[in-house]
Amino acid sequence: MPRLIEYKDMDPRAKSVVEGIAQARGIDPADINNVWKALARHPAVMERFAAEMKAAFAPGKLDPLTKELVYLAVSIANQCDYCIASHGTMARRKGMTEEMHEEFMAVVMAAQKGNKIATAYRVPVDPAFEEQ
Repeated sequence: MPRLIEYKDMDPRAKSVVEGIAQARGIDPADINNVWKALARHPAVMERFAAEMKAAFAPGKLDPLTKELVYLAVSIANQCDYCIASHGTMARRKGMTEEMHEEFMAVVMAAQKGNKIATAYRVPVDPAFEEQ
């Protein structure tokens, strides 16, 4: 099991990242998620990941719930229990209902099966689907 570093014990670079996340979320830095406590051992990696997450979840053409659902779908495909739990919770907080979750899961499962079929049968890409 990885060693988690509590906020009070983090080096200044890691604390700075946590403080920025905590401020954006309106939480106490001591209540930061475990993923950040694990990354605190490597502040440079932590800073890069925090910047990537901030950019990915910044306001844009996709609404916040859609972004969480995309992250959740990738987490399911990658079998990341931590990310399934955390982004499932975030999706619910951003409006995902049980009915939406059921429909979402049907799409994810169909996509996974479709991907495996196309891979197993070595299906060539149709000319109409090639980038122009």
